[in-house]
Amino acid sequence: MSATGTPDPAEAPAAPLLSVVKGQPNAEELAALTAVVLSLGGPEAAKPAAPTARHWVRRQRLGLAPTPGPGAWKRSKG
Repeated sequence: MSATGTPDPAEAPAAPLLSVVKGQPNAEELAALTAVVLSLGGPEAAKPAAPTARHWVRRQRLGLAPTPGPGAWKRSKG
């Protein structure tokens, strides 16, 4: 609470993520349900970043051939 007696927005309780309306789930069941619900409603995964120069140096050390595609000739050991 602030000095004026009103609750601070940061201290306000958050709305529950889900509520059980029937049954008596134990802690493990609630944890599993929460994990599933959170995995379904999350934001889309970020697009993977373009490979860095470190990626190509590692491929060369491992003896891996360059990936075919645009600009492949630049990545060759030529």
